[in-house]
Amino acid sequence: MPQRDLHAPLFLGNEGFASENQMVRLDKNALMGLFEQWKTISSLASLRSALSDFKHALQDTQHTIYGHGLTQHHVEFTQAYLSNELHQIATALTLARAQYYLDRLIKSVSEVRTSSVNDLNLNRWKEYNDVLTDSLWLIDRRDHSGVHTAGYWGNFIPQIPNQMMKRYTKKGDWVLDTFAGSGTTLIEGQRLGRNTIGVELQHRMVEHAKKLVAAESNKHDVTVDVIEGDSTTINYKALLKKYGQTSVQLVIMHPPYFDIIKFSDDVHDISNASSVDVFITMLGTIAANAAQVLDQGRYLVIVIGDKYAQGDWIPLGFQTMNEVMQRGFSLKSIIVKNFEETAGKRNQKELWRYRALAGGFYVFKHEYIFLFKKQ
Repeated sequence: MPQRDLHAPLFLGNEGFASENQMVRLDKNALMGLFEQWKTISSLASLRSALSDFKHALQDTQHTIYGHGLTQHHVEFTQAYLSNELHQIATALTLARAQYYLDRLIKSVSEVRTSSVNDLNLNRWKEYNDVLTDSLWLIDRRDHSGVHTAGYWGNFIPQIPNQMMKRYTKKGDWVLDTFAGSGTTLIEGQRLGRNTIGVELQHRMVEHAKKLVAAESNKHDVTVDVIEGDSTTINYKALLKKYGQTSVQLVIMHPPYFDIIKFSDDVHDISNASSVDVFITMLGTIAANAAQVLDQGRYLVIVIGDKYAQGDWIPLGFQTMNEVMQRGFSLKSIIVKNFEETAGKRNQKELWRYRALAGGFYVFKHEYIFLFKKQ
């Protein structure tokens, strides 16, 4: 057999794979047996040859280690993850380093290491390219898949509850949204297999959210519901009792940004608060009420932006942050998320640029995602 160049790349990108996001499903016992064979190989050239044979075998769906419809004794990888891991083993400069990378791959198959608050397998952390970990979120466009819509003025992008539930809940956990709106959090919770309860003040939005949720498939068979009520006074313990629950594992709040948008004429609507101070106090009250049913050590997420009033910047975000930290929460992260336009500024970019130049201010292009932990 011709001698292989040990420094030549064995896997170039995703060569031989249909798509980097496509799943490869392998029989776990057969795969572990193959890994044990590789561990006994005594030369780097022979190991690289074995890896090359394995890559070609993956292209044959009838191979003994690959199959469709396996359910109980199988392991799945994305094409990109498996390709990259095998590439790292194959391009190691020493056999010892190659065996180290092989041991790490074996561990990713044989052991699952999750935290107490999510399902992410830390032994396979490289697979979670879709999970954000930076504090600056530059998101080009909102998710419009399924029943998601931007038609409700003031609703937030689905990517925010999606990211928060992936990071801070497990499948089957319970999530409370104190400002359900058009049901963005409910829809994402249903998709991710989280039981999700929303509270919404406006009757028309309750009915609208229920229709949207009902139109989406509930493949995880979770409880998803929206209740008409006032988040400042509702009895969350009694609410959860209706579902046989005593607590939730995540609270999400996306309140109005004070009076930027008047959502209703209801005096209980916090967008009608008489002042900024009253508005902030009401948010603190809602956080404290929700904290009564939030498990110790679990997380509260508040999405909020700032506003201008008579030419002055009003830091609603940081005022909210300070209020909540006085209600039994510690601050874990501040995430800044961009937005390119709002309903109020749509098709008026040049006008707002002129106003900013003339008025000596800056146009809002961001909002905050505050992450708190219950102490």
